[in-house]
Amino acid sequence: MKKILEVQKIRGGYETPYGFVRAVDGCSLVAYEGEILGIAGESGCGKSTFAHLIIGYVKPPLKVLEGTSIIDNTDIYKLSWTERRTKVWGRLVSVIPQYSMNSLNPTKRIKDLVLDVIREKYRTPPPKDKIIEMARVRFEELGLSDKVLDMYPIELSGGMKQRAVIAISTLLNPKLLIADEPTSALDVSTQKRLLQLLYNLVRRKNIVRTLIMISHDIATLRQICDRMCIMYAGKIVELASTEDIINYPLHPYTKGLINSVVSIEPSLRKKVLKGIPGAPPNLINPPPGCRFHPRCPNALPICYKKEPPLVEINERRYVACWLYAET
Repeated sequence: MKKILEVQKIRGGYETPYGFVRAVDGCSLVAYEGEILGIAGESGCGKSTFAHLIIGYVKPPLKVLEGTSIIDNTDIYKLSWTERRTKVWGRLVSVIPQYSMNSLNPTKRIKDLVLDVIREKYRTPPPKDKIIEMARVRFEELGLSDKVLDMYPIELSGGMKQRAVIAISTLLNPKLLIADEPTSALDVSTQKRLLQLLYNLVRRKNIVRTLIMISHDIATLRQICDRMCIMYAGKIVELASTEDIINYPLHPYTKGLINSVVSIEPSLRKKVLKGIPGAPPNLINPPPGCRFHPRCPNALPICYKKEPPLVEINERRYVACWLYAET
C-alpha cells in the first residue's frame, strides 16, 4: 500500500512563561492511500497540535523541536513557509479546523471566500468564471446548491456551513484531508450525514486519497475509521485496526477511554460506565516513566522509571505499555 503520510519521531510544543509544554513528544505515524485513520484521546492530549505539526503549520508559541513529516513524498520541513502555503496547504493536504463553522468570514459571500483561497495558490490564477464553475461542481458533489455561493455564512445552517468548509478545503483535490473534531456542535442527524460525506470523499468520490479524523469521541471514529491511533499526554499509546481497538484494547488508557463512552448498541447498553481516576499530567513537567502510570490500575515498578517504547506485537498492531513490551 502506498504511503500518503509518514511522520517520524516528531516533537513539538508551546513556549510559555512557565516553561515549555511538551504537547507532542516523539510521535510517529503512517497513513496509507485509501485509508481513513482516526486519532482519539481526551481533550489536551495533543491531537490538534499533532495535526499542526504534520502539515508544518508552526507559528509561535508553537515550536517544532525535531522530526519529519512527509506527505506524498514531500518533506514538509524542508520547505519555506511560503512554499508550504502555496504548494502544500490546499494541494497536498487540507485541514478542516476545529470550530470550522466559525472560520468563514461573515462579511464575505461564499464565492468570495472561494476566490481568495484559489488566488493564493496560483502565481497566475485562473479566470474568475472558471474558479466559480469549479466551485459550483464541487458544491453540487457535496450536496450543496450552487445558490450557496451567493450567500453569506450567516444564511447557512450549521450543517451547510460545515459542508461549505469541506468543499472549499477540497477544491484542489488534496491527497490528505485532516478533519479536526468535524462533528462538534452538530446535532445527531447532521453528524451522521457529515460522517457519510467524509466517508464518500475517500471511498466513492475519490476527491481525497486519505482522511485523518481527529475526535475525543471514540464512538464517532468507530463509524468510519479503518484504523485508530490513541493519544495520551503527547504520546501515541496504541495503534491498531478499529475493531481491535474497540473489541480487544490493550493499553490500560484505551480500556478506560472505551469504558467511559456511552453506546447505543443493544449489547452494550447495560455496560456500567467507568471513569478514569486522576487527571492528565502537567506537560511542562510530565512524570518520569510512563505518563499514564499515576492513573494506571496495572502499573508495574518499571512504569515509574522508564518510558515504554511503542512496539509492534502483531502485524500493524502497536502498543506502548510495559505489560507487553517486556515480553
